[in-house]
Amino acid sequence: MNYNEIGIQALQEGNTEEAIKAFTQAIEEEPNNPLGYINFGHVLTSMDDVERAERFFQKAIVLDETSATAYYGLANLYFNGERYAEALKLYEKAVQYCLEGADAHFMIGKCFEKLEQPKLALPYLQRAVELDPDDVQARLSYGITLASMELFELAEPQFLQVLEQDPDHADAHYNLGVLYAVSTDRVQDAMHHLKQAYTLDDRNEMARYAYDMIATKLQ
Repeated sequence: MNYNEIGIQALQEGNTEEAIKAFTQAIEEEPNNPLGYINFGHVLTSMDDVERAERFFQKAIVLDETSATAYYGLANLYFNGERYAEALKLYEKAVQYCLEGADAHFMIGKCFEKLEQPKLALPYLQRAVELDPDDVQARLSYGITLASMELFELAEPQFLQVLEQDPDHADAHYNLGVLYAVSTDRVQDAMHHLKQAYTLDDRNEMARYAYDMIATKLQ
């Protein structure tokens, strides 16, 4: 194994110190290879050392302007720091340079969501679900975005699919309950899902409030 592979194995085994040592050796051995800097950036990110992680990802991009994984790593750093507009541009770069999988599409959608642009978020969240139908979080976000645009008939099957995959998903129950409450006359179904939401997650005061409000109207 080379030093990058040794470092990744160490990370998988939870040995951060050995991973740092291996990635340092990888950089020393191949200072013009962006992979060592990317891997080191991921380690620093996991340690919440944001400033140093940023420098390592940026160094990787300087060495290879087409490195999709470097753009993605830096984008995650910015997203977690609530720098959504900057993160969006980097996720788009990752997709431009052919990052495989659904994750970048999902994160572009989340950036647009955070920037309060649901219409722009929608196609990326839809694409994320198409690429990974088993991604419950992507499907939930897609459903929420549809519902926020009052596309209730399209949102409902997304929430139902989440619950089929995870029957105890409190957020899916909550969103489905709200959907039934605001867009249909299925009051009992709305109350059922809202009750499930706050039963599964006792911190969900919104679900409890909505349930109590409906119950009061029925009295």
